[in-house]
Amino acid sequence: MERKFKLYLVIVINILVFSQSYAQEESRLLRLGFNYGVGKQQLFPFNSPDYSYNVNGYKVLINYPLKKSGVFSYELQLEPGIYLAKHQLLNEYYVQPKDGADYLEQREIFTKEETITEYVLNVGFLVRYNLKGRLSFFILGSIGPMISDTETERVARGFAFSDIITFGAAYKVGKIMFEIRPGLRHVSNANLQYPNSGHNSSNIDFGISVFPQEFTHQKRSYFFGLARMIQQVFTVTE
Repeated sequence: MERKFKLYLVIVINILVFSQSYAQEESRLLRLGFNYGVGKQQLFPFNSPDYSYNVNGYKVLINYPLKKSGVFSYELQLEPGIYLAKHQLLNEYYVQPKDGADYLEQREIFTKEETITEYVLNVGFLVRYNLKGRLSFFILGSIGPMISDTETERVARGFAFSDIITFGAAYKVGKIMFEIRPGLRHVSNANLQYPNSGHNSSNIDFGISVFPQEFTHQKRSYFFGLARMIQQVFTVTE
């Protein structure tokens, strides 16, 4: 678990370094921030009686504006994150003999609450409607690869995909933006492994982000040097 977390952190740092270096000095500065979200399966429109799934998400937000046309703007958004979930099979008969000769053992295992850690990198496209003033509304759709450390009766351990659709509102104060976004999330592995019924959740996220000023060459050198130093530290401790 510790090794996976270190590797994931190095990947996130690499993304931050590349993203900031890609931003143009004249315009289109990145927006960087943090989102915290909660979700559960036992809510509309899901609420399956077969299982419970409660999740907390911690995500870095990296947003890059692509184009603006009138009151609409179009943005690319990256969200590397870690989701901590609690899962429990409620209907033991969901697991059938066709699921393996050990189906009774599976029932015993999955009907106990278990903790799942999901490492995710969502890449999304955001369309924003800007009202006059500081308020805006947006829709965000994203998908990305995910690694799960625990198998359930619905999703195999290992590689999967995280699909998200959200509708949100944002309020900008100076260089700071606050946002709230309810949405839906689906996790499955596209039939690359069995099982693949997937986990669903209705979520709400709260976020804060900033529009950093242009970095001078000196500041950028310091930023890159610090990031590389952190990368080396985690590489040595592997």
